[in-house]
Amino acid sequence: MAVARVTKIIGSSPKSWQDAVNSALKRASKTLRGVTGINVLEHKAHVEKGKITEYRATMEVTFVLEG
Repeated sequence: MAVARVTKIIGSSPKSWQDAVNSALKRASKTLRGVTGINVLEHKAHVEKGKITEYRATMEVTFVLEG
């Protein structure tokens, strides 16, 4: 029987929300072993002078606990 844990992370990118999600998942995968899924909860953006300067994605990462 497997036991999983869910943790919330936020990724950011100057390019797009998709890139923010991908960069967050890539970084999380360096620390968390056994990642099995993500759930994107929210998209936000930082705006300066009427233009988006940073895309942000809040997501839950699910991973299986070892042991």
